[in-house]
Amino acid sequence: MAFNELNSVEHYIVHQLSGVNLNNTSIAEPQSRYGANWQFVAPSELKRSINEVLVESELKEALIRLNPEISANHDLADEVIYKLRTILLAVNQVGLVKANEEFFKWMTGEKTMPFGENNRHVPVQLIDFENLTNNRYIVTNQYRIRHRETKIPDIVMMINGIPVVVGEAKTPIRPSVSWLDGAHEVHNIYENAVPQLFVPNILSFATEGKELYYGAIRCPLGYWAPWRLENDEDAIAKRLGLGEVGKELSDLLNPARLLDIMRNFSLFSTDKKKRRIKIIPRFQQYEGANKIVERVKDGRIKKGLIWHFQGSGKSFLMVFAAQKLRRMPELKSPTVIILVDRTDLDTQISGTFNAADIANVETTDNIKELQTMLERDTRKIIVSTIFKFRDAKPNMNTRENIIVLVDEAHRTQEGDLGRQMRAALPNAFLFGLTGTPVNKADKNTFWAFGSKEDTGGYMSRYTFQDSIRDDATLPLHFEPRLVDVHVDKENIDKAFEIFKESAALSDEEADALNKKSAKMAAFLKSPERVSKIVDDIAIHYREKVAPHGFKAMIVTPDRYACVQYKELLDKHFSTEASEVVISTSANDTFDFKQKWGVDKSKQEKIVERFNDAQSDLKFIIVTAKLLTGFDAPILQTMYLDKSIKDHTLLQAICRTNRLYPNKSFGRIVDYFGVFDDAAKALQFDEESVKTVISNLSELREKLPSAMRDALSHFLKVDRSLEGFEGLEAAQNAIRSDKEKDAFAKDFKYLSRLWESLSPDSILDVYNEDYKWLSQVFESVKPASDNIGKLLWFSLGAQTTKLIHENVHVGDVHQLDEFILDADVIEDIFNNPDPKNAKKLEKILIKRFKKHAGDPKFRSLSERLEELRDKAEQGLITSIEFVKELCKLAKETVQAEKELQELIQEKTPQAALTELFTELKTDQTPAVVERIVADIDAHVRIVSFDGWQQTSNGEREVQKSLRKILWAKYKIKDQVLFDRAYAYIKEYY
Repeated sequence: MAFNELNSVEHYIVHQLSGVNLNNTSIAEPQSRYGANWQFVAPSELKRSINEVLVESELKEALIRLNPEISANHDLADEVIYKLRTILLAVNQVGLVKANEEFFKWMTGEKTMPFGENNRHVPVQLIDFENLTNNRYIVTNQYRIRHRETKIPDIVMMINGIPVVVGEAKTPIRPSVSWLDGAHEVHNIYENAVPQLFVPNILSFATEGKELYYGAIRCPLGYWAPWRLENDEDAIAKRLGLGEVGKELSDLLNPARLLDIMRNFSLFSTDKKKRRIKIIPRFQQYEGANKIVERVKDGRIKKGLIWHFQGSGKSFLMVFAAQKLRRMPELKSPTVIILVDRTDLDTQISGTFNAADIANVETTDNIKELQTMLERDTRKIIVSTIFKFRDAKPNMNTRENIIVLVDEAHRTQEGDLGRQMRAALPNAFLFGLTGTPVNKADKNTFWAFGSKEDTGGYMSRYTFQDSIRDDATLPLHFEPRLVDVHVDKENIDKAFEIFKESAALSDEEADALNKKSAKMAAFLKSPERVSKIVDDIAIHYREKVAPHGFKAMIVTPDRYACVQYKELLDKHFSTEASEVVISTSANDTFDFKQKWGVDKSKQEKIVERFNDAQSDLKFIIVTAKLLTGFDAPILQTMYLDKSIKDHTLLQAICRTNRLYPNKSFGRIVDYFGVFDDAAKALQFDEESVKTVISNLSELREKLPSAMRDALSHFLKVDRSLEGFEGLEAAQNAIRSDKEKDAFAKDFKYLSRLWESLSPDSILDVYNEDYKWLSQVFESVKPASDNIGKLLWFSLGAQTTKLIHENVHVGDVHQLDEFILDADVIEDIFNNPDPKNAKKLEKILIKRFKKHAGDPKFRSLSERLEELRDKAEQGLITSIEFVKELCKLAKETVQAEKELQELIQEKTPQAALTELFTELKTDQTPAVVERIVADIDAHVRIVSFDGWQQTSNGEREVQKSLRKILWAKYKIKDQVLFDRAYAYIKEYY
C-alpha cells in the first residue's frame, strides 16, 4: 500500500486518539461508550443530515443527563437546541467570532433558562466540567457538511454532539506540502464556506505528520502555533515525525486539556481596528499560567519566577492566570493584583485586560484608592503599579488568597518598594514574570521571586531559541554602521584625562563636568556626526525598510538629540513622516515644552498612527519612552545611537521582533557600538541569549554556499542561453516534483539571505545569477490554489522588485505536462516508456473532457476505454498498448487541428496563426498556437472600439504586443512585430 494523507496521517490521527485502526478495520479496538476518552464513530453512523452541524440526538441525551430540570421534562431539551440553532444560523449576520463567543457562553454554563420552579432561571449545562466521564467524546473523519457548498474536513471531534475541533491532514511524503496547506484549507476555505461548523469551535489543527500546529477561528496562519510537551527532551522522537506529532496530538486534544482551554484560556478581545478577535493560548502561556494556579492551589510555596523571552506573550499569560484563579471555587474568591513597572498604567498589560472584557477588573493609579481597596478586602482583579505601595502600612491585608503577579520583575521590585509591598501583604503569593532577569548582588530577580525548590531559580522557562523555533518571535539581525564615527570610549577617556590636567581641575570638578557632558552626549550630538548618521538612515530606510512596508524607531542619546534628529530627518522626508516622543520637565523652556511636549493623549494618537500601515508616519524618535512595553509589530528596524545595557538593552531591541505579515526578522542598526562586544552587552543572561543577535557579517559568509546550492540544480544547463530555449532547458533540469521541491527549498533559503543583506554591495557579484534563479523560480511556481505554502512562499520585496524590473516570464506550462504534438507522440512511439504513456493517457482524458459534447471526441474516448480494458485484462502487451495509445493520440491531434481550423475561419486569430506559421524560422519557437492565444488575450483586454484612431489605444496595443513577443518569447524581430501589429490593426 502506498503512503498518502488518508492512510498515513488521517488514519494515524484517528488511531492515536481512539485506538481504532481504519487501515485494518477487522482489528479495531473496543471502546466504551462513556469515559474521558475519544471514541471513533464512522461518519455514516452519526445521526445527522449533511446540513446539520450538531448531532442533536447526542446533544439531547447530554442535556437530559446533565440537567435535573430537563431530565424531568425532556421537551425542555428541544427549547435549548432551538436557541443553539439560532446562534448557528446567525453566523452570517453577526460574524464568526461573535457567534462563537455567544455559543461559548452556552458551552461554559453561563446561560440560564426559566426551567425552575415558578419559571425561575437556572443555568443550563451542555458539558460536565466536574466529572469528565459524564460527557461523550466522538472523533470522526471525512465529515460532510453543506452550507453554500459541500466541504469534507478530514477530522471532526465532538463533545456531546457538538463539533469542537476541526483537523486537516496533509500528505507526509511531498516535501513542499506542509501543515500550512492544511491550515490554509481550514482558515481560508472551510471557515468561509461552512462557517456554522466553526461556531462551537474550541480550536482547529493541521499536520502533515511531521509538525502539528493549531489556531483559533479567524486566526491568521502566521499566528498558528505548535504544541509542545512539557519537559520533553526527546530530541530523536522530534525528528521522527509521526511519533512526536502523535504525542503532541494526544496531549493537546486530551478532553481535560481541551475543556480547560475552552473554559479558562479562551479570550474574546477587540483589536486596534475595533474588530472582535478570539485568542487561545500558546503552549508556554498555558503551561506558565497553570503552574501559577497549581502553586496557589497547593499553598506550600508562596513565590515563583516565570522567565519567558521578550515578545512571547506574557501579557496574555497574566490574563489567563488571573481569569482561572478568579474562577476557582476552592480559592474562595481571591484578590489578584497585577503590578506593572511603570509610573502610569498605560501599558500593554492594562490594555490587554481592558480589551479582553475580563470581569471584575479595577485599575487604580491612586495610592489611597489601592490601600483602601486592600483594607476593605476587595475581591477583584486589581491592576496597579509598584509605586502605589510607597508608604503602605505593614499587614494591610493578611489574607492567604491574595496573588500578586508582577510584570517585568526587576529593578524597583527589588528595592524599598518591593520590601514595603511584602510587608503590607505578608501572606500573599508573589509571582514575577520577566523576559530579562537581573542577576546582580544588589538587584537580583532570582532572589526576589525565584523559589529555592525550583531548579535554576525559575518555575517556567521559555528561551529565545524556543520562541524562534515556535515562531512566537522573529530572529534579530544587527548591523554595525559607520564604524569610523563609533564612539571610541578609550580615546575619549584619555583625552578627558589630558584636559583635566591641563585645566588643573580637581576630581570633583572633573566629575561634575563629566556629568554635565551627559556621558559623551556632547560628542554624540556634534552636528557633523548626526548629519552623517541621518543621511545614512534615510538611504538605509528607503532601500531596506520602506520596500517591505515596515517602520522604524530612532533611539538617540537624550531629548535634545531627538529634536536634532527630527530637524535633519525633515530634510529627507516630509514633516509628517517622523514624530518625537519625549516628556518635558519643569526646567525646560516654555517654547521647548510647547513644541515638543507629548502628553498621554498625544502619545496614544502617535502610536495609533504608527501602527497604521497606511499612515504617513514612518519613524518614531525617542530616547527613553517606548523602549519597553511598546507593542508595534509593524516596527522592524531600530536605529540605535545610545548606550543601553543589560535588561533595558534586550527589552529595547526586542521591540522589533514581534510577528507581522511578511516580516522575517527584526533589525538593529547600531551607530553607537553597543554590540561591539555583544557578549559583554548581554552578560546579565545565560550563554544561550548571546545568540539573540546574528551579525550580518555571518550572513555574508553564508551567501556564497547558498548561491552554489541553488545553482547546483542546473549544472548541465547553459545559463547564457536566452529566450524560450534557455528557460525550457532550466525547467527540464527540475522536471519532477521532488526536484522542484528541492530547488524551492534552496532558493527559499537564498532569497531570505538576499532580503536580509539587500542592498549590501556583496550582492552585486551575484546579481546576474540571482536574477536568473528568480526567473526560473517564478516560472515553475505552482498555481496559488495548490501551493505548498512553506516552500513556494511569496517572495520578499527586494526579490519581487528585481523580478518586476528584469524578468518577463509569464505563465509557463507545468513541468510534468506534455505539449501534445506529432513530435512528442513520435518520441513516445519510438521509446515506449510506461511512465510517458501514463502521462499521455492523462492528457488524452483531459482533452476528451474538454470536447465532451463532440461526437468525434466521444468516439475517441470510447476507444481509449476499450484499450485500457484490454491492457488491464492482459490481452495486449505494454509495448502494444503504448503504440496503440500513440495512434489514438495522433488521431486526437488531427481532430483538434480540424476543429481549430473550423473555429479559426471565423476569428482574427486565424490571420495571426497564418502569419506566424508563414514567418516561422529557426529563431522563432515552435509554439505558434500559444503565441497567438497570448496576443489575442492581451489585445482583447487593452483594445476598445475605435482604438486604431487614438494615440493612447495604439500605444497600449503596441505595449502589449511588445510584452508578448519581446519579453515573454524573446522574439526581437522588428519585421515580424510590424506585420503582427498591422494584422491586429486590421482584424481587431
